[in-house]
Amino acid sequence: MRVARRCGCNCAATRWRACRGILVAVEPIDFRAGIDGLVRACRQRLQADPFAGTLFVFGNRARTAIKILVYDGQGFWLCCKRLSSGRYAFWPDADAPSRVLQACELQMLLMGGDPMRAAAAPNWRQLPVAA
Repeated sequence: MRVARRCGCNCAATRWRACRGILVAVEPIDFRAGIDGLVRACRQRLQADPFAGTLFVFGNRARTAIKILVYDGQGFWLCCKRLSSGRYAFWPDADAPSRVLQACELQMLLMGGDPMRAAAAPNWRQLPVAA
């Protein structure tokens, strides 16, 4: 995991940038699940390797909270954000069990916005991934 430049809002989540991508689980997850339960969901529901350095994002059924799971080479990080009021206005829907997001789209999602309506400049080219 690399640390990216801070945005103007100074929120901790905006300093994260996944080395191997960001996957958002489309279906809600039982929020009683801890690290082991989310690792199992990565393997079984998302068919993804939880040890690959991918940032996995899960939402609860009420769309009031988000959990983020990532493996950094030494262990798992589990972060949780619960809104004080209201709901997340956007949650991806797709035929697949997960959806890929860019780092800037995740920032928008975490701030309660709709990343699909954000008007950001497209990536000119993909950055190389460090091994």
